[in-house]
Amino acid sequence: MKLSLSLLVSACLLALSVGSSVASDVVPAVVTAPVSAPDVSQLGEIIDLRSGQRMTAEQLLDHLAAAPRVIVGEQHDQLSHHRIEQWLLQQLQGRRPQGSVLLEMLNPDQQAKVEQAKSWLQGHPQATPDQLAQQLAWQASWKWDQYGALVMEAMRAPYPVWSANLDRSEIRQMFVDKPGVQGKFSNLANDAQVQGKLKDIIRAMHDNQIDEPRLAAMLAIQQQRDRRMAERLLAAPAPALLVAGAYHAQQDLGVPLHVRDMTGGAAPLVLVLARQGATVSRAQADLVWFTPTADQ
Repeated sequence: MKLSLSLLVSACLLALSVGSSVASDVVPAVVTAPVSAPDVSQLGEIIDLRSGQRMTAEQLLDHLAAAPRVIVGEQHDQLSHHRIEQWLLQQLQGRRPQGSVLLEMLNPDQQAKVEQAKSWLQGHPQATPDQLAQQLAWQASWKWDQYGALVMEAMRAPYPVWSANLDRSEIRQMFVDKPGVQGKFSNLANDAQVQGKLKDIIRAMHDNQIDEPRLAAMLAIQQQRDRRMAERLLAAPAPALLVAGAYHAQQDLGVPLHVRDMTGGAAPLVLVLARQGATVSRAQADLVWFTPTADQ
């Protein structure tokens, strides 16, 4: 059974939320040294969902710096979210050495290119973001004008950068095989707490025009991607920070459930970035940073 390109893209980008386009001139043409991220500390509103209280950006950094594993869930098409992520990386590195950063946007078949590009950047201080994108064989589905500054920040830093996704060849095979996941927390099919919610999300993203075989395949792919991210996060040098789509980050649906399956312990600390007006509950995240509806 051959996977069509449209279905493959849908499977790869399940966590994508539709938003406004962003001009490509937001990434500087030449980077001679690590560039300070825009100061986003006063942008929007940060809430500690565990207490319901507002937080300052400094208080947020204190919480993140103390956690061995952090997941930041983003809306992929929001430039403000990528600027916050870049700012977080810079600020956290100043508070304690960062062990590793993992990106949903990188596949396993790019990992060797990541290592080569890190070494290449050391000898090429005048390298441009476009040159880095070529070195990484960056995937066009992740818009470089959105991610370039964030990726350059991580690649120039001293810590390792790890891929966290599945390869396209794996996704094609999973579309055929529909592998399930086994786990106390991630496989609650009987009461539909996890798989039922994910199916509802997939249906909604396809305007309820999706047949059961495709729905089952896309559910399997989504959960296998969550499982892969959890495996990578647990294996990565700590303190580790994973950047992924908000559905992957959610405590009640995504990577945290698989971490709990594999460790029997606590879930990673979850920070969700969301546009103002969105609903984010305590069941979904520990912390939320609401950003303006007009992307910045």
